[in-house]
Amino acid sequence: MSEDTFPGPFQISLATAKEWEKRYQDENTVEDSKTKVKSFLIPRESLEAVLQLNTEAVRAYIGINDKKEKTLFFVGAGYDKETGTYNDVYGAPSTLLRSEAATDDIVYDGVRPSPPY
Repeated sequence: MSEDTFPGPFQISLATAKEWEKRYQDENTVEDSKTKVKSFLIPRESLEAVLQLNTEAVRAYIGINDKKEKTLFFVGAGYDKETGTYNDVYGAPSTLLRSEAATDDIVYDGVRPSPPY
């Protein structure tokens, strides 16, 4: 993906996010120091969308997307006073998803690893 199309789609389905998270958990290769991800370029649109969930916090998950790039994706984190824990809060289903069911909850992505971006 070129930087001309940054950030690209910034909403992904919860099912896709879970797949990417599992891919990251299963990955065990050692990265070359020249290509090792040192940071992420995060589109403002993703951050603004997750902040609109009005939760007390935001949780960032690490995953590996379909292009084999490491990525972060964001969900709201709402505090549950009864359990004393933060629970994930997802965006409402959207028709903006690329060929995915518009009934699945969404999380926010669009992040690009650096290097190369």
